[in-house]
Amino acid sequence: MVSHTEIVATILFAIAIAHTFSVPVFARRAERGGPHAGLWHMLSEVEAVFGFWACALFGWMWLTGGVQEAVHYLDTRNFTEPAFVFVIMVVAASRPIVELVRLVVDAVARLLPVQSTLAHFFVVMSLVPLSGSLITEPAAMTLAALLLRRSYFMRPGHDGFKYLMVGVLFVNVSIGGVLTAYAAPPVLMVAQTFGWDTAFMATHFGWRAACAIILNSLALTFICRPFLLSIGPGGSAESERPRCSWAVMGVHVLFLLGVVLASHHIHIFMALLVLFIGYTQAYPQHQSRLLLREGLMVGFFLAGLVVLGGLQQWWLQDLLAGLSPYVLYFGATGLTAITDNAALTYLGSLVEGTGELWRYMLVAGSVTGGGLTVIANAPNPAGFSILKGCFSDGTIAPLKLLGAAAVPTLVAVIMFLLPNSFS
Repeated sequence: MVSHTEIVATILFAIAIAHTFSVPVFARRAERGGPHAGLWHMLSEVEAVFGFWACALFGWMWLTGGVQEAVHYLDTRNFTEPAFVFVIMVVAASRPIVELVRLVVDAVARLLPVQSTLAHFFVVMSLVPLSGSLITEPAAMTLAALLLRRSYFMRPGHDGFKYLMVGVLFVNVSIGGVLTAYAAPPVLMVAQTFGWDTAFMATHFGWRAACAIILNSLALTFICRPFLLSIGPGGSAESERPRCSWAVMGVHVLFLLGVVLASHHIHIFMALLVLFIGYTQAYPQHQSRLLLREGLMVGFFLAGLVVLGGLQQWWLQDLLAGLSPYVLYFGATGLTAITDNAALTYLGSLVEGTGELWRYMLVAGSVTGGGLTVIANAPNPAGFSILKGCFSDGTIAPLKLLGAAAVPTLVAVIMFLLPNSFS
């Protein structure tokens, strides 16, 4: 029997989704000023939306069931993923890591037989999302967003091209982590249950995702060619500083690898973060500002999604269980836009008596729809937080993001629906 708490949680979850699509309204209200301008500004921050409504749910549980029940519910939630995204975002966005990735991107771009500006953009949009299969999707999103912001997004105006870039970036990162069994959150949630290892992911998902990413990036580069050639890869004050030494880059890479390897162990990667912050304070001449505030806001967003999403099983799991494989694929793609895709695959893994085709369609649909909204995939809030200030109205409009991600999502649909051994 469905409890009243589950019903209230679903109502608040729906309100939170509506809130994310309404942030431009709150932003305009905040710009008018007045005694409550600060409140309207807070409500216009997408990263605060789910955390805000999760607090409302906690208050309801406190009033109706007592403080012990409310606290017990929070204690049973797994906040490892929000904490990991926060930590990996801070470490991956550090100046030595970004400089190292920029050097790799430039080296690969020089190998391509096209103009350097176009080659650089293509590599950022394709190679960096694909690296998410090694360094995890949140790290890939952070690095790609920082590189794009530095080179292209800092120019005023051009919002149309910026939305196209964000749409393709979110889709490419969502499918770019499926070459391995540990890097994409929706895959990680089911890999052990389904018995999928990295070899399985590479042969059944990986090549399809790589083809879709390359096609999306090629098409975007061609469409944005006039814009890219008119501005070229830009510089910044950061690039005028002396390059970090290889030793410093090496230390930061070790921290990054340590966080990735300890991604399931919150006590270890949080300890590594403390050590990392201490190291950056000891050698400030090699550092830029750490993205602590941005990372905390993203972690708060994802933690709120965990709290609200944890009570959606009563309707979501039954819905998934009643779908045939191909209907499930499109259903998962659509549901991912309004729920976290990792939560979706986890609930699907609890359905008994499923075949390999059903499981494939569940995961494929979940990663396919991961670029449609900010809440669809855990790394998306990180990219949103880094890039939102580069748009004319100071935020990324959800409906415009949905429209920009529609075509690259369709490319992913075509690739993942190609005949496979399960058909």
